[in-house]
Amino acid sequence: MRKSVILISGVNGEIGHGLVRSLSGKGIQNIIGIDLSMADEFVLSRTQNCIIGNILDRNLLERINAEYEIEGIYHMAALLSTRAEFSPVIAHEVNVDGTLNLLDLAMEQAQSRGGSVKFFFPSSIAVYGLPSLEQKIKAGAIHEDDFRYPQTMYGCNKLYCESLGTYYSHYYKRLAAHDSKGLVDFRSIRFPGIISAQTLPAGGTSDYAPEMIHAAAKGEHYDCFVREDATIPFMTMSDAILAIDKLMTAPQEKLTKMVYNIRAFNPSAGEIFRIIKRYFPAADVNFVINDNRQGIIDSWPADVNDNLARKDWGWLPTHDFEKAFSEYLIPEIRSRYEHS
Repeated sequence: MRKSVILISGVNGEIGHGLVRSLSGKGIQNIIGIDLSMADEFVLSRTQNCIIGNILDRNLLERINAEYEIEGIYHMAALLSTRAEFSPVIAHEVNVDGTLNLLDLAMEQAQSRGGSVKFFFPSSIAVYGLPSLEQKIKAGAIHEDDFRYPQTMYGCNKLYCESLGTYYSHYYKRLAAHDSKGLVDFRSIRFPGIISAQTLPAGGTSDYAPEMIHAAAKGEHYDCFVREDATIPFMTMSDAILAIDKLMTAPQEKLTKMVYNIRAFNPSAGEIFRIIKRYFPAADVNFVINDNRQGIIDSWPADVNDNLARKDWGWLPTHDFEKAFSEYLIPEIRSRYEHS
């Protein structure tokens, strides 16, 4: 008999760690992970198995398909926005082909087990593309169906994968004799910038915020690559994990969309620097603008409307801007470096 499991791809990443912490904290032990490198002790001690491998390796996925009965997939493996701009073809392979492979695995599992497989996909505000800074200011908090004209390979990948999720959930092989609608239960969140206290930033365009905080805590100088007035929505990593949990446990009949906006606060880079100075008075930051990276930030919304997430599955962030620092970031980051 195949073992029933929850699969997390990219288990070594920031969100992967958070999911392992959250799921294991609820007593869930049937977790398997996939990543390109060996998982650390934190992950290994809280999972049933961690596989070193590539989601582009279909032979590996076929072996997983044969050995396990998968009840849910959390697909976190991705090439992030900054690296994707340097290697767009590789980004497309990892972000699109990898997602397609896992959606195919979910469908095969659902068909063999005779029931739906939940599939979580982390999308991003990178799917949006505002045509100008003036339009960004005028638009305010944008809705899910607005300005979906991404200007980065990462954003293109994410937007297309949202469509793949819709296809696998509702239209898969619609000319076939057997109806597959509903076998894949695809759910997605368009995340804003995520700030983590536990793990270091790993290549996102929004990482100027966590990079600024970690540099201040270490007493290091930091050159911020965006203007002081650069503004996008953010949230804490703990709230990102909370959102995933709330969406994945919500009754399917309550959901009116497959892809949801969420947000918590939307400070400018200058406001982030000023609150950091409150806790680390010696923080040393220069704003040294990288025009290309600034252009990407300017194409992303200053804020998003998350009313549907709040209405459909009770989304409510734990941390506003002040609490993010006072209750989460500062205590944990200080502790991290005091004991390092």
